[in-house]
Amino acid sequence: MFFIPGEAMSILTFPGIIVHEFSHMFFCKLRKVAVLDVCYFKVGNPAGYVVHESTSNFTTTFLISMGPFFINTLFCLMICLPAYMPIQFFELSHSLSYFLIWLGVSIGMHAIPSNQDANNVFYQAKHKIKQGNVLAILSFPLVGMIYLFNLLRFFWIDVAYGIAIGIGIPYLIFR
Repeated sequence: MFFIPGEAMSILTFPGIIVHEFSHMFFCKLRKVAVLDVCYFKVGNPAGYVVHESTSNFTTTFLISMGPFFINTLFCLMICLPAYMPIQFFELSHSLSYFLIWLGVSIGMHAIPSNQDANNVFYQAKHKIKQGNVLAILSFPLVGMIYLFNLLRFFWIDVAYGIAIGIGIPYLIFR
């Protein structure tokens, strides 16, 4: 395994960062949460961000924080699935198919929310679970998975996730 600095990886996979931040923004707008500042992509750390007002509504916090997990994963699959079909069925190695697979995988690998997003859900879920909130109960395994994935980013788990969704699932469907 070789090392690629974070900024180079961000440049190489910038569409995923943009979709990740768009997902946060989308759910802010959907749930009528004021956005104070947004940066969809920049070279540096962080590569993008959405700053919004806080909310005590757990569903809103869950959707804003976990939005990239759902949206990026869905976009990855929607882009890679049709791009994979000509390669698998017709053995056509067209550059457009490979471009779309790169695009989909780069979006998929940025599906994992940050630890800050997981913290936001975790701290509210601890209080909402006492009120019997079913979403709060269901969020604990997802938050645990996010913490684990962020811990394993050093081992490129985010890249593996993007490849599993973008290439692995189409392979399993069309084999």
